[in-house]
Amino acid sequence: MAASEQEKKQQRIAKDEKVLRAFIAVYCQVHHLSGGEQFDGVTHRDQGREYCSECYALLQYALQRNERCPLVPKPVCRHCTVHCYKPEMRQKIREVMKFSGIYYVKRGRLDWIWHYFF
Repeated sequence: MAASEQEKKQQRIAKDEKVLRAFIAVYCQVHHLSGGEQFDGVTHRDQGREYCSECYALLQYALQRNERCPLVPKPVCRHCTVHCYKPEMRQKIREVMKFSGIYYVKRGRLDWIWHYFF
């Protein structure tokens, strides 16, 4: 891989990580940490954000898959022809992204939606 391709891949990974961390954190905060759905009482801190065990595991899984994506340039996951997520994890990340996208739009954070789609 050429140096510029490697730089582009690293930039893409960093951008995707930023979106994943923010979207999963807001989903977890609303659904689990604030006394919503099942919460095991254990929190994990990562880059200043808190996650329950379930959401932290999803985050780690998504970051690992993001980093190991073999496609260059990497398409947006929902448009990808090669799905590297397990079906249950894919469904969960869809749920998280849908909820968090709507959450940010309702609060005027269109910058996150811009990052998510582009």
